[in-house]
Amino acid sequence: MIPLSILDLVRITQETDARGALMNARDLARHAEEWGYHRIWAAEHHNLAGIASAATSIVIAHIAAGTRRIRVGAGGIMLPNHSPLVIAEQFGTLEHLFPGRIDLGLGRAPGTDQRTLMALRRSPAAAENFPQDVLELQALLGPPQPGQYIHAVPGEGTEVPLWILGSSTFGARLAAELGLPYSFASHFAPQMLLQALEIYRAHFRPSKQLDRPYAMVGVNIIAAETDAEARRLATTQQMSFADLVRGARDYSKPPIDDIETYWTPMEKAQAKRMLERSIIGSPSTVREGIEALIAETGADELIIVSDVYEHEKRLRSFELIAEAYPPLRREGLP
Repeated sequence: MIPLSILDLVRITQETDARGALMNARDLARHAEEWGYHRIWAAEHHNLAGIASAATSIVIAHIAAGTRRIRVGAGGIMLPNHSPLVIAEQFGTLEHLFPGRIDLGLGRAPGTDQRTLMALRRSPAAAENFPQDVLELQALLGPPQPGQYIHAVPGEGTEVPLWILGSSTFGARLAAELGLPYSFASHFAPQMLLQALEIYRAHFRPSKQLDRPYAMVGVNIIAAETDAEARRLATTQQMSFADLVRGARDYSKPPIDDIETYWTPMEKAQAKRMLERSIIGSPSTVREGIEALIAETGADELIIVSDVYEHEKRLRSFELIAEAYPPLRREGLP
């Protein structure tokens, strides 16, 4: 068994506003720590009607305040959108409030479109500085150095654990060079998963934070009492990905009986490509899928998206996943 964790998209639905989405995220985390999940992350997205986690550090504080043990963090902060100093201050503050429970996953993508990126007052070229920004952030969270003038207060000396996130080989190489744990976003971009993991492990250099490679794999899992019910619940996520292909920004939609009535053949092909590693079904189907994914990837941890429309059914999905493959919780994990 390996640890299981959760990536919560903090979905706003046709029936749940932003406050409801945020309260649901906190409620999920409270249940998740009782079911044995190791961590729960929220991700930075902007200008998306159906996602309420744009102010990611505030969302993390909200979730952490409603829980006691589970690690809470960013999966991730899109660092090119921010000054490393500001992120060091924000996550240093979180670490002081919730000591030993905060993770900081870092991504290079903007988490939005180019027009919204300009509204964030950031240049698309900022992504080119991502490796240097990671090093700057790491230094700001580390112990003060002789002659240092700029200090993250609070934040300095907290050494909040950093993760590199990626959906290509770029992040794998950077995580390996810096000796950081790596999380691959195969829940929406699975094509380069195995190649990225191979590169990460082959080139890993031990660091102060981590002495061996540690790879976490993102995966969509939707569980229900039967395979048929799980497939029906999965149409919510399938519609979201079809909307993404269309360039539509919409709220999460309730499941439908026949997904073929919603998407075109082109939308279906593109959505299926992004969702091709999804595990959907009854507990026995889910267990088989998890075991096959771990055997194929050698993952040290899975981080799960279970994009189910109704909150109670989403809770049940995560509960069934934990029952099907009891997550291992142990001290000393990254």
